[in-house]
Amino acid sequence: QVQLVESGGGLVQAGGSLRLSCSASGRSFITYAMGWFRQAPGKERESVATISWTGGFTYYADSVKGRFTISRDNAKNTVYLQMNSLKPEDTAVYYCAADPRGRGKYEYWGQGTQVTVSS
Repeated sequence: QVQLVESGGGLVQAGGSLRLSCSASGRSFITYAMGWFRQAPGKERESVATISWTGGFTYYADSVKGRFTISRDNAKNTVYLQMNSLKPEDTAVYYCAADPRGRGKYEYWGQGTQVTVSS
C-alpha cells in the first residue's frame, strides 16, 4: 500500500504561517489526486484542500480560501499545504490522503500532524 507521512506541524501565534509536507511512497503517486483534511477534538473530519494529479486543478474549503495553498512536486513525491494568516480555529490534526482514481474516494491516509494556533 501507499505510505503517507505528514510533517511540519507545530505551535504558532495567530497570524503566523506554517507549511505542511506530505511525503508519499509508490511509483503511481504522480497519477493520484491528493487532499488535505483536518479534525479538531470532538468535531467531524473536514476537507481542507484537494489537488489533481497534474496539479492543474485545486479546491479549497471556504474557511481557508485565500489563506491556504496546496501544491505538489511529483518528482519528489510530496504534497504541500502552505498556511498563512492562521487563526485559532485552524487548530486541528491535519492529514494528507491519496485518491488513486481521482473520484473522491481517499484510500490511503497518513498519521496526521498537529497544528495549534494560539491567540
